[in-house]
Amino acid sequence: MMQPRKVKWRKQHRPKLKGIATRGNKLEFGEYGLKSLEYGRIFSNQLEAARVAIVREIGKKAKFWIRIFPHRPYTKKPAEVRMGGGKGDVEGWYAFVKPGTMLFEVTGVSEEDAVEALRIAASKLPVRTKIVKLGEVT
Repeated sequence: MMQPRKVKWRKQHRPKLKGIATRGNKLEFGEYGLKSLEYGRIFSNQLEAARVAIVREIGKKAKFWIRIFPHRPYTKKPAEVRMGGGKGDVEGWYAFVKPGTMLFEVTGVSEEDAVEALRIAASKLPVRTKIVKLGEVT
């Protein structure tokens, strides 16, 4: 699973849910992409499941890019622990996405294969998504 190699601060606050993506919101590398339509936290295991689904569908004949990375830690206190005692330990990592964020990009395959791969990957993610094509106004 993906996680940062090194972080300056172990624990972080949760981000505010406001605004739309102004960066990382266009196709930069591929011909087809999967774009987020709502706010959400995409955990590293969900990202990995979507990656595996894309690779299984398009194989080695195509190139694809993961445009997000799980930089943010989330914490959890152990089961049956009383209130207080500070914040829990880091449990895992997630990527915070805004509406309009490009999640994946694919190139080098037919439109049918790319759309099918991105559709399967979208079913693994907790946010509503949209498949976009190069040159299409979104």
